[in-house]
Amino acid sequence: MATTDSKSLVQRFYILQAERVEAFKLFDEGHEAYLRTGPHYDFEHYKQLVHEITKAFSGISKEVLEIKEQLHQDFDRPDLSEHMEKLQIKEKEKLELTAKLQLAKQNVQDHPENEEFQEKLQQLKKDVIKNKAALADILQDFKYDSEEPE
Repeated sequence: MATTDSKSLVQRFYILQAERVEAFKLFDEGHEAYLRTGPHYDFEHYKQLVHEITKAFSGISKEVLEIKEQLHQDFDRPDLSEHMEKLQIKEKEKLELTAKLQLAKQNVQDHPENEEFQEKLQQLKKDVIKNKAALADILQDFKYDSEEPE
C-alpha cells in the first residue's frame, strides 16, 4: 500500500467499510432471491453468490488489516488500530449471524408450522440488531478518535 499519511488511510478504511456494507446488502438480496426459488431451491446459483461474497469480504478484511497495521506501526495510532481490531471481530460475527439468519429464514419458509424455527429466527434477528449497534458504536469511537489531532 503506497498511502503516505494517516488521513488517507482513514479515508480508505471508510471506503472499505462502505464496500462491506454493500457486500452485505448484495448477500441479503441474493438470499431473498434464493428463497423465492423454493421449494426446489436454486442452490448452485446461491452457492456461487456465497463464493463471490466470501471473496469480497476476504479482500476487504485483508486490506483493513493492512491499514490497521500501518496506523499502529507507521503512525503510532494504537487507538485506531484497536478500534479496527474490535470492528473486524464484530464484522466476522455479523457474517456468521447473517449465515445463521439466512438458514433460519429458509427453515421457517420450509416449515411454517414449527414454532422453534420461528423463535430461533426472532432471536437471530435480535442478535443481528445488537451486533449492528455494537458496530455503530465502534465506528463512532473510531470516527471520534481519528478526528483528534495527532
